[in-house]
Amino acid sequence: MHETDYQNSDLQQEQEVIDIRRSQTDPEAFKPLYEKYFKKIFLFILRRVTEKEIARDITQQVFLKALNSLRKFQVRGLPFSAWLFRIAINECNDYFRKTKKARLVTIDEQLTESLFEEMMADNRMEELKLRLPAILKTLSPDDLQLIEFRFFEQRSFREIGLLLDITETYAKVKTYRALDKMKKRFLNDQTV
Repeated sequence: MHETDYQNSDLQQEQEVIDIRRSQTDPEAFKPLYEKYFKKIFLFILRRVTEKEIARDITQQVFLKALNSLRKFQVRGLPFSAWLFRIAINECNDYFRKTKKARLVTIDEQLTESLFEEMMADNRMEELKLRLPAILKTLSPDDLQLIEFRFFEQRSFREIGLLLDITETYAKVKTYRALDKMKKRFLNDQTV
């Protein structure tokens, strides 16, 4: 889900609203929404759990919960996809809580550059690269999610806000607070 996901044409948005409203009374009408978002939700979950079978199971749970809760869903100008991604986030969090597995972040070398630039103004980049996985493990699940959204998935603060059901400004504030925690751990805790 990236900025272009929110920039559907008026016709696409109208069709989506029609599909949502039809699905609220007829579960069979949910198929176009399922087909439109399945791959995006699956890949989002796969990035977090890293196992295809588990990602498939969780993705199915997301769509089952969405379908079961669709009658409560209200069209308020927010993208339907944001609602699905929030369900996916909750399902992933439930999975990690139930299995007690550690939440891993897939670190892509190219995408970490902006994170490194935010954290370091000096030449300690190599040391940070080595210590980043350990620093990430010390973050709370909420902080880790913010860093992952912003720096590893390159999401805008607007997207982060939509995914977490908070304002864009608060998403930015929370992300930079998490970043500050990382900086402090890097600078102060040489044992990480």
